[in-house]
Amino acid sequence: MTTDDTYDEVFEWDVPDTFNFSADVVDRWADDPDRLALITVDEAGDERRYTYAEIARAASRLANLLADHGLRQGDRVIVMLPRIAEWQIAMVAATRMGAVPIPCITMLTASDLAYRVEHSDATAVICPSDDCAKFDGLDALTVRVAVGDAPDGWTSFAAADECSSEFEPATVAAEDPAILYYTSGSTGSPKGVTHPSRSLWAWANSAVHWLGLSPDERIWCTADTGWSKAGTSILFGPWSQGASVLFYDGPFVPAERFRLLERFEITCFCAAATELRRLILEDASGIDLSKLRSTVSAGESVNPEIIDRWREISGTTVLDGYGQTETLMTVTNRPGRPVKPGSMGRPLPGVDVAVRHVHDSGTETADASGSGELLIKLPNPQVMLGYWNDPDRTASTTITVGDADWFATGDNVEIDDDGYVFYTGRADDIINSAGYRIGPQEVENALIQHRAVQECAVVGVPDPERGELVKAWVVLNDGYVGDDDLVDELQAHAKATTAPYKYPRAISFADELPKTVTGKLRRNVLRAQG
Repeated sequence: MTTDDTYDEVFEWDVPDTFNFSADVVDRWADDPDRLALITVDEAGDERRYTYAEIARAASRLANLLADHGLRQGDRVIVMLPRIAEWQIAMVAATRMGAVPIPCITMLTASDLAYRVEHSDATAVICPSDDCAKFDGLDALTVRVAVGDAPDGWTSFAAADECSSEFEPATVAAEDPAILYYTSGSTGSPKGVTHPSRSLWAWANSAVHWLGLSPDERIWCTADTGWSKAGTSILFGPWSQGASVLFYDGPFVPAERFRLLERFEITCFCAAATELRRLILEDASGIDLSKLRSTVSAGESVNPEIIDRWREISGTTVLDGYGQTETLMTVTNRPGRPVKPGSMGRPLPGVDVAVRHVHDSGTETADASGSGELLIKLPNPQVMLGYWNDPDRTASTTITVGDADWFATGDNVEIDDDGYVFYTGRADDIINSAGYRIGPQEVENALIQHRAVQECAVVGVPDPERGELVKAWVVLNDGYVGDDDLVDELQAHAKATTAPYKYPRAISFADELPKTVTGKLRRNVLRAQG
């Protein structure tokens, strides 16, 4: 057994009774007045740099401004900002006050925001001046702060500059709500995933054991500000280790991605598989990536061909990982450990996992290996407090097997004898076709290896003979035409790449795939299309 494995076995959580991210993390690093926390750069290439000390002072000023307008500990505040420094300042200010930020992406519509405000009973909002109109008519928002010119009834973010840079941090108990993320399910309205302060503390776990960050590191995570991934890989995780963060507010241009990696000497790059899939097509010759130590990815499986090509370009192996908004990162490939193609890795220290096995007798077991729904043993400080104002849905995520409680993820996996976890699909996404159980991810992994395929999604559609038919929706790379000949070619490719019974018997071509605002595939929409 390796030293790392021994460490995993003896690891124990030591959750503090209270935790205030602003006071316990940002203030601690701010003791070094020169320690760099943040670099922001825009589409024009203009950059600004912020030390931890500057972030701490700006957050305290904003906290005073919000408090002067009536925001109190425990109140919910919508934070809808693009990739600009005001986002970090607003998030740190909220944690300093003990308020509960609700990060939102700027693409949300007025109706999206109305739902979030009403469902959470939010009383405050911080957003760009261009988006203020989206909040018209939401009278519950008594505190309104605009970045930019403030319309009538709004206060300018810049007004915080006149406030004191001293603000006594709130005492936030480990189980007190600390952040609220809205995430779409396959059906129904978005769920309000509520994390307590212990989660913000625990997310340092992945910063150490997945991102491998230290105070000398510089990370660039391209996630949007409304995603929970931004919490672990842009804010709470990196700053827990005193690392600096690059924040780029500009469009996705593959060549520009490489230029920024070189210009800012990024040591850890975090990007979704969809993005990496585009980057590996770029000519990166002449780009110096010698500072890049690690590349990580989460949110969707990274196919083996992406891993191979990215290693050729960057010299780093993509460390795929798995997490949910309800748990954040729990299973990852880790620096210095063997990577099995197609695997999401092994559980992080302090995370015990199993697969749910329902026996013919009706009894259930939580097995260390095999196939089934992924379970996470409770208690675990990374796991959410619950769904906001939805105790029934919250209760449904916890099951008791034997003498232990488990968080049921709703994701199907296979765990091999070495403890490596392979994602096979959502529990409700498994396709039952002519007696075969087919995971859509397996078919997608086969199709994506074809040179014509940029992106694809597979679902089961009703079929009178087979029960369900495997159907694929395919987005093509430039230069390919979606015709009958290409359908035949893709089907033959799938048969040759994976078990023949899994090949898609129907293929449709699409300009884009339906996704949630956080980038997750909406298979239910494809099922409805049939």
